[in-house]
Amino acid sequence: MAVPTNVVRVHPIERLRYVARSAGAPQDVLVSETATALAAFRHDPSGLVTACRRVVSRQVTAGALWWLCSRMLCAPEPMAEARAAVDEIESDPTARALAGALPSDATVLIVGWPSQIVPALARRGDLDVLVGDGAGEGHSLAAHLEHRDVDADVVPMSGLASAAAAADLVLLDAAAVGPDRFVASAGSWSAAAVARTAAVPTWLVAGVGRVLPARVIEVIAGRLDEMADPWELDDELVPLALVDRVVGPAGLESPPETMRRCDCPIAPELFRADIT
Repeated sequence: MAVPTNVVRVHPIERLRYVARSAGAPQDVLVSETATALAAFRHDPSGLVTACRRVVSRQVTAGALWWLCSRMLCAPEPMAEARAAVDEIESDPTARALAGALPSDATVLIVGWPSQIVPALARRGDLDVLVGDGAGEGHSLAAHLEHRDVDADVVPMSGLASAAAAADLVLLDAAAVGPDRFVASAGSWSAAAVARTAAVPTWLVAGVGRVLPARVIEVIAGRLDEMADPWELDDELVPLALVDRVVGPAGLESPPETMRRCDCPIAPELFRADIT
């Protein structure tokens, strides 16, 4: 398809600013766009450090961006590493693995708009989905699923506990996961805690780029503490002990197995906040 002549090509620096300020975009998209923008710094190592720091300072909870930037800053060939990371995240089989692992004819509770989970739900026509309306996107997501022949009902936050107790499975989407806690949409902790008391299993979905070292999770937690009171945030840190199983690229695994596939190096350069 020919490119329209009236398309304005975005300068890499403007693209980077756009990515840094994007809210709610899927992490695979953010990784691809960020990698493209960071290519502008292929001959400027100090500029690359500053740009990576700026991205993660503004996208604090996007685990895949910490993963991308850490890999680039620790690699002898940052641009080759970026291409490899993009290839890995774009070919992530986690959604397919999740679709195959979900129990038949189950009632599943999700929270927010879980970008790793929705494609898996769309592959299945036998599920009833309860959509916890954590960030006001519940009705849009329910319509999105209904359009794909998935039965979906919106659950207000006041009914989240009852929905967790009534579901066959609570399915949570990890923006980032570490050895003892993970970042997920607000309301996820409540759903997982109620599910535990009601003997309802909780699965966490953590695809490529979401598994991070404890040190990075600590930095994310510290920055969340600085942003606002925890009840005012769109994301929260949830104890990993509330999770029964994790779904990753290879399918169902235990939380300890999840941490064994952590491939994110530690780049101390990223730990200095940069909000300029």
